[in-house]
Amino acid sequence: MATLELLERTEREASAQWGSEFPAEPVVETVEEQQGPLLSGEGLVAGAVDDDPSVITKALEDEERRETFSHFQTLQCSHSKDSRLVSLSNADAPAREAFHMLAVRLNDLKRTRGLKSLLITSTIPGEGKSLVAANLASSLGGGERERVLLLDGDLRRPSQSQLFGLAKVPGLINYLQGERSLTACLYHLPEAGIWMLPAGNNPNNSAELIQSQQLPKLMDTLSGWFDWIVIDSPPVLPVVDTSVWARLADGVLLIARHGTTKKRKLQKGLEALDPSKLIGALLNASKSANDNDYYSYLSPSEASRQSDSGRR
Repeated sequence: MATLELLERTEREASAQWGSEFPAEPVVETVEEQQGPLLSGEGLVAGAVDDDPSVITKALEDEERRETFSHFQTLQCSHSKDSRLVSLSNADAPAREAFHMLAVRLNDLKRTRGLKSLLITSTIPGEGKSLVAANLASSLGGGERERVLLLDGDLRRPSQSQLFGLAKVPGLINYLQGERSLTACLYHLPEAGIWMLPAGNNPNNSAELIQSQQLPKLMDTLSGWFDWIVIDSPPVLPVVDTSVWARLADGVLLIARHGTTKKRKLQKGLEALDPSKLIGALLNASKSANDNDYYSYLSPSEASRQSDSGRR
């Protein structure tokens, strides 16, 4: 109970930092189908305001991005029917709906606060942060209107390729070491509706690579290409890598696991994070649902109700 109370307090503080509470019943806005490309072989097509610099600039950026994405390789996921990637394999799981609701709420924050790059971390290993990152990225990218990148930033213990059943392929490490171009390290996973930048080969100098001056430049480039960047980082306490990722991300989502996370460790993890970046906490393996893999997002209003219920 002490751990849950700490999570509830964290949620209330995050709510005060990031604005008003998430809506109890979030509404997904409908968006008209996007228009076709604004550029043709002869220049701007009819209907475009060809004397408006912003229209021309946007058209050029869209065309450049389409050209860039055409160079990414496509990989097919290979996961079992009982995979814990509930966003792909189990349409009836309560966890699937939980991730969908979280994706809706995050998109609301994106519209109001400019949130684009999201760091997923935990206090210690074994709390399920990598599974949360994979499922959340797939939920954000499920509509295929958004270009979502899942970035495996846990260079010491990468797991995203294995979760999606992918062969070992070059990734972030190979790019930072100058062995591969960036486009040769990015992959489209059409079944999941996302793109992935895997960790690549395990290096002996992961700390040096994470602190490389190339990393901020890389994030700037990726932010121009993708609508969402979900970063699976190492846990907060064992290593310093997470502090680097946290500085580069727009927001941080902290994962705790029911029955595993201890209040003392959680408190230390919270103290290690920048409060201005922390947008909330997610309780993994919550026993509030019948499904053992249920992921419960403790919104400020939900946390308040649970806290009031616990005092009665």
